[in-house]
Amino acid sequence: MGVCLRWRGLGLPLPGFRRCELHTVHEASVPTPPHWLAERLGLFEELWTAQVKRLASMTQKKPRAIKISLPEGQKVDAVAWNTTPYQLAQQISSTLADSAVAAEVNGELYDLERPLETDCHVRFLTFDSPEGKSVLWHSSAHVLGAAAEQQMGAVLCRGPSTESGFYHDFFLGKERTVRSSELPLLERICQEIIAAAQPFRRLEVSRDQLRQLFKDNHFKLHVIEEKVTGPTATVYGCGMSVDLCRGPHLRHTGQIGALKLLTNSSALWRSSAAPETLQRVSGISFPNTELLRDWEAQREEAELRDHRRIGKEQELFFFHELSPGSCFFLPRGTRVYNALVTFIRAEYAQRGFSEVKTPTLFSTKLWEQSGHWEHYRADMFSLKPPGTNGPDISQSGHPARCPKDALALKPMNCPAHCLMFAHRPRSWRELPVRLADFGVLHRAEASGSLGGLTRLWRFQQDDAHIFCAPNQLEAEIRGCLDFLRSVYAVLGFSFHLALSTRPSGFLGEPHLWDQAEQVLQQALEEFGEPWDLNPGDGAFYGPKASWSCT
Repeated sequence: MGVCLRWRGLGLPLPGFRRCELHTVHEASVPTPPHWLAERLGLFEELWTAQVKRLASMTQKKPRAIKISLPEGQKVDAVAWNTTPYQLAQQISSTLADSAVAAEVNGELYDLERPLETDCHVRFLTFDSPEGKSVLWHSSAHVLGAAAEQQMGAVLCRGPSTESGFYHDFFLGKERTVRSSELPLLERICQEIIAAAQPFRRLEVSRDQLRQLFKDNHFKLHVIEEKVTGPTATVYGCGMSVDLCRGPHLRHTGQIGALKLLTNSSALWRSSAAPETLQRVSGISFPNTELLRDWEAQREEAELRDHRRIGKEQELFFFHELSPGSCFFLPRGTRVYNALVTFIRAEYAQRGFSEVKTPTLFSTKLWEQSGHWEHYRADMFSLKPPGTNGPDISQSGHPARCPKDALALKPMNCPAHCLMFAHRPRSWRELPVRLADFGVLHRAEASGSLGGLTRLWRFQQDDAHIFCAPNQLEAEIRGCLDFLRSVYAVLGFSFHLALSTRPSGFLGEPHLWDQAEQVLQQALEEFGEPWDLNPGDGAFYGPKASWSCT
């Protein structure tokens, strides 16, 4: 049985930033907070008090000594359910205690104020680390959500960190939107929350208590029913705000030294039969204002190189509202595009890849078989042929199984290449089979996330798959990594690698995942370039070695 390797070759993610307008902010009267805000906070305080008493009782009745292993081999004594990572950081140095944003305890991310439970290894995270940035930006998203609740009466949906900051999606009503002129006021409220140094408090509650806390938020109720599989989950309180969240978070909002809101757009909530339009506000934050000033200077420089600006000024491409998320390449842009294709096509030929062409439209039975329908259907454009029976379906609100006659535009080439490989019996002597494709793909990205050539509904990419025997796997991966280094060297890009391992909802046998991850890790170590480990961030069908380029 062969092993399929996924190869994403040349991508050109040129950084682009939306230009922000400055608006004069007039004093506005503070709106009356919605009634459910106070009710929810009252219940949180009641449950919080009970948790504090319960933990105090545990440590007073029978204190239990535990051993903590710190970086560089240091070991210290602590008390279970009493000692916190922050207390340990204070023992090491006040500088570390001030700069740490979270801790890693036996590989799990922890709040600095969360009591330790057993013998463990503790590592402290600062903003300099990817995990530390994620914690600070995630906490900043909660601050933004709290400001939107208090100022706008927003019903919060989701507020994650991203690779370059954070955003929060919330619902204001069917007709209400966030205007650009409102961002300065919203930012000012965020600054007030930060100045108050409001603590983040982690509370573990039952499913019934979750439903009671969020009875007025149908988005959270949906998440509780769909995502909370255990008897309990965690919520975080911060000032008047309470949100369903796994954490971890900062000790308090005062650790956010500088925050700036950048853009407002729309997003879709797709977890119901009737999709709802959400408001998305994005931002950036740092531990101090100096880092924000440096970022703003880099941003101004990047705006001069924004590919959307260059594309317009040099008449390379444009976009039109009558075909959203799709690029019109003008003659000059087409020449550039064709030159890139010619370059990559020659590289493919040199490395033994065969170029193929595959259909754009497939029966959704294929996507069911591949697993994409279960895991990816919300991001697919689907339709039914004219004259067929059954409900009409679109990229939102798909049923768990597809209607009999449903079709979908392909969002990726993997299943099509599998069909091509399997269309006739194969001999082991044919392996490895390397298939390359420049075909058109469609992905139903939320309209608010579309941006230039980096996020599209319709696009083409140099996409290839390798079908090989298990004993050929390592050599093929090394060949892909060499392909990567060669192409980016020509284009003048530097890159950083990451190994993403098995996610919770994976398909296939665990021992095959373990084997593939080991081979990927060995190849990355032999490649000689630095790489990071991203546990649980692999695709549902396999682990991946991914990269970001600059």
